[in-house]
Amino acid sequence: MIRALPRPCHDANATAKGGFGDLPEWDLGDLYPAPDAPQVARDAAWLEQACADFARDHEGKLAALDAAGMLDCVRRYEAIDITAGRLMSFAGLRYYQNTTDSARAKFLSDMQDRITTATTPLVFFSLEINRIDDAALDALFAANADLARYRPVFERLRAMRPYQLSDELEKFLHDQSVVGAAAWNRLFDETMAGLEFSIGGDALSLESTLNLLTDPDRAKREEAARELARVFGANIRLFARVHNTLTKEKEIEDRWRKMPTPQTSRHLSNHVEPEVVEALRNAVVAAYPRLSHRYYALKAKWMGLETLEVWDRNAPLPLDPPKTIDWPTAKQTVMDAYAGFSPKMAEIAAPFFDRGWIDAGVKPGKAPGAFAHPTVTTVHPYVMLNYLGKPRDVMTLAHELGHGVHQVLAAGQGELLSSTPLTLAETASVFGEMLTFRALLDRAKTPAERKTLLAGKVEDMINTVVRQIAFYDFECKLHAARREGELTPDDINALWMSVQAESLGPVFNFMEGYETFWAYIPHFVHSPFYVYAYAFGDGLVNALYAVYAEGTPGFQDKYFEMLKAGGSKHHKELLAPFGLDASDPKFWDKGLSMIDDMITELEAMEG
Repeated sequence: MIRALPRPCHDANATAKGGFGDLPEWDLGDLYPAPDAPQVARDAAWLEQACADFARDHEGKLAALDAAGMLDCVRRYEAIDITAGRLMSFAGLRYYQNTTDSARAKFLSDMQDRITTATTPLVFFSLEINRIDDAALDALFAANADLARYRPVFERLRAMRPYQLSDELEKFLHDQSVVGAAAWNRLFDETMAGLEFSIGGDALSLESTLNLLTDPDRAKREEAARELARVFGANIRLFARVHNTLTKEKEIEDRWRKMPTPQTSRHLSNHVEPEVVEALRNAVVAAYPRLSHRYYALKAKWMGLETLEVWDRNAPLPLDPPKTIDWPTAKQTVMDAYAGFSPKMAEIAAPFFDRGWIDAGVKPGKAPGAFAHPTVTTVHPYVMLNYLGKPRDVMTLAHELGHGVHQVLAAGQGELLSSTPLTLAETASVFGEMLTFRALLDRAKTPAERKTLLAGKVEDMINTVVRQIAFYDFECKLHAARREGELTPDDINALWMSVQAESLGPVFNFMEGYETFWAYIPHFVHSPFYVYAYAFGDGLVNALYAVYAEGTPGFQDKYFEMLKAGGSKHHKELLAPFGLDASDPKFWDKGLSMIDDMITELEAMEG
């Protein structure tokens, strides 16, 4: 249950230039004063003893507990989770501040090892919970209201119950993963990190080369795209081997667990029904012609081109000169947008700026990207940015601060119930971004400025909705095809192109070599079928914002109640007060129509 360390979710690989005002830095003292502080040693020692005591007292005995005993057991487990999470949060956040500091890297690695060893005796907990009879568990909940609060925790654990293997096999799979999926993941990561791309005589990394696909110079974008294709092509047999092995390993485990589809395990971890995901997928695919196809045809017109090449997809638009926005202006823009929605939202966000909860500057050794990490419910979240004064950086601030507000509100549920399922985890962040975007749009002084904002938002949403569903379709085809036998690189290339042409539209010309671009997408390797959650979150917020824009009475109060719920309620229950139901295909059409309307406005500007 221990919360994973965050992975930065936005690219930021430039260096600090200054001139943005005083950028805030983290004060991690609310977690621990220092790595050598006595509180760290005290908590680590307590954790080891608490885990050993928990296993001694409860292993093999969970089914015999009465309601009061089960409540005590759960609360002890929760206390362990908090202490382990606090230690890992401190070690991880310090490391992200300077990833090149060997002392910080060692502290993180040592803490990971120590916590993994300490918590190993807890493996029995979920296995035994899943063996308790439904009627017996229901009787415990009926007997104790405080225990009944934790029902969603038990339900999430027990979702895997039909697919659980024997204790021995489960332990074998856990141990074997080190030389199975984990080893192939590491091979993929190390190979990607070691790739070199020659651009203009310079040797660049993958990230830096991908970044050139957004360069204003079209010749540079083309050079980057062709070099990506050359290097991917030279390594394609290795990438095909990684994908063949991982998809086959998944098929074997799914078969042993009797999982009905390759996607089932992801749906279970996201707490979402297969038919809901299918409704999302079908709605987005049906909307390709009126969304991506229509928008990219418009972009080609703006760029004076008959057809777009793949290196034009994320090209900056030749509409408005770039602007630099200082930190005080960025802060005011977001806070005004939040306050315009509700003074309460701005009030929750204020401490992030005032109390050292944001680390904003780009510094040597600092991890790239941005994230909001909830740490533990007894402390508070921390937000990391790499602020460079671009309009998109303001939107990133709005996005991550939305996560922070959500995490603060959900903390009242306690450690085991605060974490929101992946499909709903982006709700507050994307909503905060939408509020800020709308505020900027209302403030646009010229038609060109409004056009730039609209086009940028449409591109972001197409990348989040259309592109991720195309990725999902590729994965579905890949796993289905692998069940029929080994796949050659050409086989995988063909699957990739079948979804690219369909999703991006007829205006695109696909250069030779683009068929290999599946190779660098890490989600296919690390988290099969993860990608649809991005589209789910964006579509959900678009539908939610449409309800807000209609002037629905009491919307703000309902919205805060939804965020406060954390992971204590199912998406159907959370969306019901807004008259929304994610299992209804019309729900997704409501969200997609917002993108449609923005493209219509952009087309009208051409008249």
